[in-house]
Amino acid sequence: MSRVKYLSVTRGRKVHIEQYPNFHKSGSIKGMKERYYGKNAMLVRCGDYIYNVPQRIYDMAN
Repeated sequence: MSRVKYLSVTRGRKVHIEQYPNFHKSGSIKGMKERYYGKNAMLVRCGDYIYNVPQRIYDMAN
């Protein structure tokens, strides 16, 4: 399983990705999973941010 999938900014806007918890792309993926989201978090990068999203949006991403 990949660490982070990618979703285009255009598609992110359509699903209102801004409503989900996020952190900047320069942040630590491992650290955020360990401290906040859990090891099974579904993370998607959209633009300059990485979002913790539900399964339906994670499945849309590449």
